[in-house]
Amino acid sequence: MLHKYKRLHADTTAVTRRINDFDAQTGNIYETVAILAKRANQISNELKEALDAELKAFQTTSETLDEVYENKDQIEVSCKYEQMPKPTLLAIAEYLNGKLYWRNPVKEIQ
Repeated sequence: MLHKYKRLHADTTAVTRRINDFDAQTGNIYETVAILAKRANQISNELKEALDAELKAFQTTSETLDEVYENKDQIEVSCKYEQMPKPTLLAIAEYLNGKLYWRNPVKEIQ
């Protein structure tokens, strides 16, 4: 799952963007922001599930404070996810590259 987000080539930092790029497809900047927010939440949940699945392999059964130790593999996995672009930037990259599908049921009825 992680590889599909790496192929997006999303920015890793916030970038100044033209507002016309965002309201061109929907005709409404607020609708676009709502679409991007929902997609960012979906991406965030997918990444959290993937990270939890990878970290599950490193869980120990005994959880005493005396036996806390660092696992280098676990740290590498965590760092890999920390270095990824944030979910909002991934959602923006999907939207601007035309890889995002949405529908508005209210508009479909009218």
